[in-house]
Amino acid sequence: MAKNNSYILKEKNPPVQKLYSKVVNCQAVPGPFQLFNAGAHLFYGNRFYWQDPQREIVFIGFGDVRTFRVTEADGFAQIEKEWNELAGRMEIDQEIQEMGTGPLLFGGFAFDQTLGKREWAAFGQGIFRIPQILFTFKKDAVYLTVNAISNGQDLPGGMRGAEETARRLLTKSPRDPALPKVKYVREISAAKWKESVANAVRLIQKGEMDKVVLARKMEMAYDGAVNPDAVLLALSEQQHESYLFVLEEENESFVGASPERLIRKTDREILSTCLAGSIKRGRDEAEDLKLGGMLLSDKKNLNEHRFVVSMIQNVLAPFCSELIVPDAPVLMKMRDIQHLYTPVTGTVKDKETTIFKLAKALHPTPALGGIPRKCALEAIRRLEKMDRGLYGAPLGWVDYRGNGEFCVGIRSGLLKEDHAYLYAGCGVVADSVPEEEYKETGVKFTPMLRALGGK
Repeated sequence: MAKNNSYILKEKNPPVQKLYSKVVNCQAVPGPFQLFNAGAHLFYGNRFYWQDPQREIVFIGFGDVRTFRVTEADGFAQIEKEWNELAGRMEIDQEIQEMGTGPLLFGGFAFDQTLGKREWAAFGQGIFRIPQILFTFKKDAVYLTVNAISNGQDLPGGMRGAEETARRLLTKSPRDPALPKVKYVREISAAKWKESVANAVRLIQKGEMDKVVLARKMEMAYDGAVNPDAVLLALSEQQHESYLFVLEEENESFVGASPERLIRKTDREILSTCLAGSIKRGRDEAEDLKLGGMLLSDKKNLNEHRFVVSMIQNVLAPFCSELIVPDAPVLMKMRDIQHLYTPVTGTVKDKETTIFKLAKALHPTPALGGIPRKCALEAIRRLEKMDRGLYGAPLGWVDYRGNGEFCVGIRSGLLKEDHAYLYAGCGVVADSVPEEEYKETGVKFTPMLRALGGK
């Protein structure tokens, strides 16, 4: 009996885990895409890729030493707490002090953490991981971080093995990332979606809310498994002004090319993006300028944009000692679409204002949810009749110093073996016309549809 009690006591008091991390400078490194692809043979299903629009920083992560899954109602607070608890038990071998190196957390939250997951079950209400191997590409250098968890006091033996694996990846030849043949492309419930837009307009005209964003879904089927590497390669060649990302979970991947930043934090400096109001690109320069001018003077789109600017300004102001908001938007031109764009910059008053707190306060902005937020979210649940999963939600990274960045997971898709699911939405206001909103979502589908081999 005493022996059994002793055993139970040990189980109740497991050893405290500690994270060990080592950072070194890399030489003769292949390009980011080639390196990501080269790691597929060892880490397929457990990789991530992140690239900001200016290519100032690129992350490629392989494997994981710890995975955090959202299981509580407030996923932002839960992930921050668990990350901070581990951050207090880190030993870092790092001569090079560079943002985005050392222990780093990457992942995303679900758009609506109150909904049960269907096709998004693998990602649940949100998933974040600390990679075993992390390559950080910056404009003038590439850094390798290797991580390991130990239950004891000694340096874990896996550190050396991880570093040797990382070195082998640098010389591994990439595979051919070809896409399988497309069997069909199907819009899901397009007619019902237009009815939902009409219903939303009626609710807005009755004064129940000012704006709501409604998204719809498209399904693609293939004659084989869809390779996220092929999609990433296509996006890297076609979407130069966007965040590029891949987050794998076993045989599923969330992939996209988002133009929209939610929040970036560097020390105490923050940057957010107001991106709402859109129109297609022109067939030539003259038509493109004309369309851009129409967007800059269009009352509906300007009002929609002001909703977003006002909300982001009001949310961030209490956190900041200084907040700078331009008086008028400018155009952000992507390959297929142009948007009204206003950057918001600031300095947080309190160093304890974390990127998780800022992301929680901002999500969802009126560009993906609506105004008022609570009413819009309730309308989305009633009218969309689908689970957005990670679509439209915060996705990004935070390092152990508290620096980080989240984009909004739009212009994206979920890859599930031989199927892909694409998502696109638009802002519905009092004078919205269902058919016009339907056409706008069609334009927003284009980047992912093209990258996935559709037309």
